[in-house]
Amino acid sequence: MIKDNPNKEIFYFDESRFGTHSKIGHAWFKTGTRPRMKVKLGFKNFYLYSAVNPKTGEEFTLLLPNVNKEWMKIFITEFYKKYKERNIIMIMDGAGWHKDFQYLLKEAQNIEIILQPPYSPELNPVEKLWQYIKDHTIKNRIYETIEELEEKICEFVKNNLTSEIIKKTCNCKIVNGQL
Repeated sequence: MIKDNPNKEIFYFDESRFGTHSKIGHAWFKTGTRPRMKVKLGFKNFYLYSAVNPKTGEEFTLLLPNVNKEWMKIFITEFYKKYKERNIIMIMDGAGWHKDFQYLLKEAQNIEIILQPPYSPELNPVEKLWQYIKDHTIKNRIYETIEELEEKICEFVKNNLTSEIIKKTCNCKIVNGQL
C-alpha cells in the first residue's frame, strides 16, 4: 500500500504514559558503595501523543490527559490543521481507540491510517522516541507534582527534539525499507 503511494509522506504515531511514579535506571557508582535512590510512588499521569516522520525529522506532539477515542480525535484534528496541505499515511498500533477511522478522519481527508500488526512495537519508531524522552527527563529523577513533570516534559520536547534528534533516534530498518 505504501509503495503504491510514493507521493504520500509517512508519519508513525504512538502515545506514552508519563507519571509521578519513579523510573529507576542504571548508573555508575564507586566500587564497594551501595547508593540509596529516592523513589516516589504515584498514580497521577498524563500522555504524550506523537507522530514523527523519521526521514524528515518532523514531529507533532500533544500532551493530553488520557487515551481514548475522543482524545485521539483531538490529536488527529490538530495534526490535520498543521499538515492539511500534505498527503499523509499515519502508521500506528491497533489500540481500540485507533480503529474508528470514519470518526477519526471525518475532517482529515488527507490522512490515511494503517494499523501495524498486533504485538509489534518494534515496528514503530516512536517507541524509541519514548525511551529517549524518558531517559532524559524521568530516569532517576523525582517530580513532586504532576504539574512539575508536565512542565519538564513540555520544555524538553519543545527545546530538545530537533529534526536531527528525531532522525537519529527514530531511524530503524522499517523506515529505511529494510524489512
